[in-house]
Amino acid sequence: MLQLNIAHLYPEQMNIYGDRGNILTLVQRCRWRDIAVHVDAIKPGQQVNWGSYDLAFFGGGQDSGQALIADDFVRRHGEALKAAIDDGLTMLAICGGYQLLGHYFLTHTHDKLPGIGALDVHTVGGEKRLIGNILVEWREAFDGAALTTSSASPQPRYLVGFENHSGRTYLGSEVRPLGQVRRGFGNNSEDGTEGAVYRNAHGCYMHGSLLPKNPHFADHLLGLALQRRYGSSAALTPLDDQLEAQAHDVMVGRLA
Repeated sequence: MLQLNIAHLYPEQMNIYGDRGNILTLVQRCRWRDIAVHVDAIKPGQQVNWGSYDLAFFGGGQDSGQALIADDFVRRHGEALKAAIDDGLTMLAICGGYQLLGHYFLTHTHDKLPGIGALDVHTVGGEKRLIGNILVEWREAFDGAALTTSSASPQPRYLVGFENHSGRTYLGSEVRPLGQVRRGFGNNSEDGTEGAVYRNAHGCYMHGSLLPKNPHFADHLLGLALQRRYGSSAALTPLDDQLEAQAHDVMVGRLA
């Protein structure tokens, strides 16, 4: 039987706008396929062997929650997690988690908060919050890089979510955007990009939560994790996502 080990970073402090639903989605889509899945909650002060995990999730949080875990994350996990990401660990980070994977966050009061530098991005605080539903044309869906199930069905080209952030994130040369914004603000409301991708690590601002609204993206992450663990022959069996696809398409239609 196939199996995956998932690390859920700071679930009590970093769980806003339904971000925990991303873990629920990953677990359920594994169970439907008879893939054994184990989830560990990574709490403040906990030591972690990042080599034992196939996939990591880091949600977003209120500023107070992010402040509680930022030093622990950078000091305790920064070097080892960055090395695991360089080695191909599959990861999804949302909002505050996304920012902490970057080089730094320069707040609107000019305090410079360090990240771990796993993603070549930096964030600058703004006075105005960027809030609302977001529609993103998913880059990997149409450049051939996306890993889907063994089904021959075409990959949906859009991601939908909800964003609420004051930070403006700017991409460096070592990452590529997750996609292009078709409705909403994205990384910084200036360059039309949303999210960042480096190897198998993905960061973005899409709450909502993201994966229940976009099961094709959930399967992309699971496929990356399986192929890293078992090799290129590992493939996800197709699921009946008819209802999920209808809900997704309704939201795309409203935002397009």
